[in-house]
Amino acid sequence: MDVMAIDESSYAYALVYTIPLAALLTFLFRPLRSPIDNYKMIFLTVIAVTYTIPWDSYLIRTGIWSYPPNVIAGYTLCDIPLEEIFFFAIQTYNTSLIYLLLGKVIFHPAHIQGSLESGTAKSIGRFGQSALLAIFFLSLQAAKVEGRGTYLALILVWASPVLFFIWTLCYSHILSLRWPNTLLPIAFPTGYLWIVDTLALRRGTWIIEDSTKLGIYLWPGLEIEEAVFFFLTNLIIVCGLICTDHYMAVLATFPSLFPSLPPYPSPRLLFDALTTSENEYPKDRLLGMKDAVNRLRGKSRSFWVASSAFDGRLRVDLLMLYSFCRVADDLIDEAPSYPAAVEALRSLRHFLDLAYTPVAKRPEDISSYVRRTFPAEYQSAFFLLPTEYLPREPLDELLEGFGTDLTFSKPRNDYANVEIKTEADLNLYARRVAGTVAELCLHLVFNHCQETDGVPEDIQQQLIAKGIEMGVALQYVNIARDIEVDARMRPGARVYLPRTWLDESAIDVKDLVRSCDYDSLSWSVGSNDSPLSPSKREVEAKIETLRGRLLKLGMSHFHASRPAIEEIPQTWGARRGMRVAVESYIEIGRAIAREMET
Repeated sequence: MDVMAIDESSYAYALVYTIPLAALLTFLFRPLRSPIDNYKMIFLTVIAVTYTIPWDSYLIRTGIWSYPPNVIAGYTLCDIPLEEIFFFAIQTYNTSLIYLLLGKVIFHPAHIQGSLESGTAKSIGRFGQSALLAIFFLSLQAAKVEGRGTYLALILVWASPVLFFIWTLCYSHILSLRWPNTLLPIAFPTGYLWIVDTLALRRGTWIIEDSTKLGIYLWPGLEIEEAVFFFLTNLIIVCGLICTDHYMAVLATFPSLFPSLPPYPSPRLLFDALTTSENEYPKDRLLGMKDAVNRLRGKSRSFWVASSAFDGRLRVDLLMLYSFCRVADDLIDEAPSYPAAVEALRSLRHFLDLAYTPVAKRPEDISSYVRRTFPAEYQSAFFLLPTEYLPREPLDELLEGFGTDLTFSKPRNDYANVEIKTEADLNLYARRVAGTVAELCLHLVFNHCQETDGVPEDIQQQLIAKGIEMGVALQYVNIARDIEVDARMRPGARVYLPRTWLDESAIDVKDLVRSCDYDSLSWSVGSNDSPLSPSKREVEAKIETLRGRLLKLGMSHFHASRPAIEEIPQTWGARRGMRVAVESYIEIGRAIAREMET
């Protein structure tokens, strides 16, 4: 047996490299951490430690590895030093935090494959299963032959059954994730622990029996067995977390299969999800989830990222709501002509008529109407809109706001018939296109939280009023940011600044539009056509003044409604999610204000 010079503090020396890392990762993850994250880490840690104790105890009792008595506290469980058990737990904790940090934004319901699984994924899945089975049986035979290689064989006998089980359950989910979300959470802690283990072995923190190891080193001081062990432990942790996320996503995605879902699903409920055949997963819902993710990731990036602060079915339904809003906006904004946009708005209103009419009284089948009326790439947004939790009035108001957008595209030669003439008109527009979305989001929150964190009706109404005001604030920020972008839209430049504000600032709306145009030849005020003319700069300076005025008004609405966020229920990450969503948008306004000050 190798006997190295022993430092009495050497085991503590090894822990020094894990506890500070745990503290750092905890600090970094704190703003994003949710109770469900804690639940997953505790759940996985209990399983990992429980599974590893018998194996580790066997290694110690058979003398494959040992701990010099002067480097441990002396307390043991099944002959395993308590420091070693603590090390198992903290390794699981650290690797879990790295996985969660890198993958917080992942929307796991969109990675459920079910019947959509490709032939390539199935082939890779079968290959992985075969390889793991072969590793297990070959290692089992090698472990029976005591001698060099015994330790490595026992590591593989311990790890391969777990990996086979996890891989069989959710290899398609693992394969669907991007490599930064799978390989990095494995590679970083593995490399880090290789370095820590090298230092620990050199100091004699633990000792491996010479006759059971191959004598191969990854680098000086790090035996191949230890390198493989830490790689496999991190591989198991990350794959175990993905598997847990997979079945939690199954529970969240299919209310028809699992009607009741508590914030912390019991092992029994997770087992029910595990034993439910993938053939029972509704295919249309799976496709709709993927469509929504692709749509929002491309066109509503801010909300897509902010949505990661919500949990469970609340996040699912919020994304489906926002996907519908995005589709409705696109159907109107991207219509090929003004008459086509008007028809799209009429079709959207008729969809709401059907959706909020009892099934027995509907004049036509809603599925047939959607498939006949709307483009195929948009249809899933209509089918997945959670109308059972949403009142109709805010959706009608939202479409009224989109109707206001249409007034900018009416065939005409001037800007006289737009609807935003006063500050009150601007407020009404913002309430319709943004305040309604905030109201709808809050209705989803109240419905999903009512069983565990119910809100009295009078408080709900107060929060909705403040939510609408917050929506107005965020829309003002959006308008302030996009004054030039909106003015360049064709056909029909959009100017959301009230006409009364323009009149007070002596700005003609046509001059505002021309000053924002990329084409310098479109500018013609007075006798000077130069894009650098004083007249153009004067108009631009006045626009900046109005931008500042709009931001100031938006921030006043923000500060008036911000305290209400702290009264939103905390279940499913509702309060935290609303806080993150609002702050991510309002930071845009702060950035614009800072830029204007420079």
